Amino acid sequence: MTRKTGILSDSAIVKLHADGYLKSERNLDKDQVQPASLDLRLGAKAFRIRASFLPGKGRSVAEKLERLCLHELDLSNGAILETGCVYLVPLLESLELPQEIEASANPKSSTGRLDIFTRVIADGSQAFDQIAPGYSGPLYLEISPSTFPIVVRTGSRLSQIRFRVGASILNDHELMDLHNTETLVATAEPNIHNSGIGLSIDLSGDDDGLVGYRGKRHTGLVDVDKKTAHDVLDFWEPIFNRGSEDLVLDPNEFYILVSREAVHVPPLYAAEMVPFDPMVGEFRVHYAGFFDPGFGHVHAGGAGARGVLEVRSHEVPFILEHGQLVGRLIYEHMMERPAQLYGTDLGSNYQAQGLKLSKHFRA
Repeated sequence: MTRKTGILSDSAIVKLHADGYLKSERNLDKDQVQPASLDLRLGAKAFRIRASFLPGKGRSVAEKLERLCLHELDLSNGAILETGCVYLVPLLESLELPQEIEASANPKSSTGRLDIFTRVIADGSQAFDQIAPGYSGPLYLEISPSTFPIVVRTGSRLSQIRFRVGASILNDHELMDLHNTETLVATAEPNIHNSGIGLSIDLSGDDDGLVGYRGKRHTGLVDVDKKTAHDVLDFWEPIFNRGSEDLVLDPNEFYILVSREAVHVPPLYAAEMVPFDPMVGEFRVHYAGFFDPGFGHVHAGGAGARGVLEVRSHEVPFILEHGQLVGRLIYEHMMERPAQLYGTDLGSNYQAQGLKLSKHFRA
């Protein structure tokens, strides 16, 4: 069954590339296309810039870059991106979209779990991570490592893009119906409003009392392309439940925590996590928001998969308590079922996860 509106599946993304609507300076990697998204790859150069920017209507990124660039880095053999700095990288992928297709971008899960702030920028854009219908032109990635200095190179994949046709978000009534049949989050009383379903925080801890991790300062480098290459304790301070199911978030510190509820994304849907409400507290949750079809799906090996949350407090200390709502999931229709689901079909890194750091760290 194929809908007329919704998120494009992996098969449709492959067809976009074959038809010339999605272009690339080199062949796509064999695992680059995900069930409902495409990983974006860094190009040959990175530009250290004075400040983040948007080009604005009718203006190109290259115009602004000429004025704001401080220096250029060659990524062909790898380069170090320092914390506290802002970089702009032209991507290998570019677009020539038909008028009915728009796109949005988000950091990959591993990127968010390393506290790397990334946003896709397009020519003429007035908002980050949003690609207008019919857009034709290059794509750029703004990168700002916040906790760890990182090593990247041409072809590194820090962000991902989804393509959609028309309105695809489920409303509250549709969400409740889907939850009643598919159990989207493992709770008897789902918090559904504003076309989203709430997620709360788990501060009870695992069998050893482990609640989460706080990123250390002044660490070594993280190579974004190397799996299980780094020792956890060199980069992270474990946080344990010491008898009180709450946690004080220190300003400008970075935490990895986990949702209390297991999350399920059925095969005909895609999901995205957004902040629950800026009025519920001075903190930001979940930089990397895409959940692909099949996440937490029993038949894709994902029973019990919970949402890992990247959390950063802002100007003041803030107390999180066990069970507090911290984010919400928005569900969208897929136009068709993907050829492969997130999980066992793809050997996905975070299927059936509990509290889990990025793939770069040894278990």
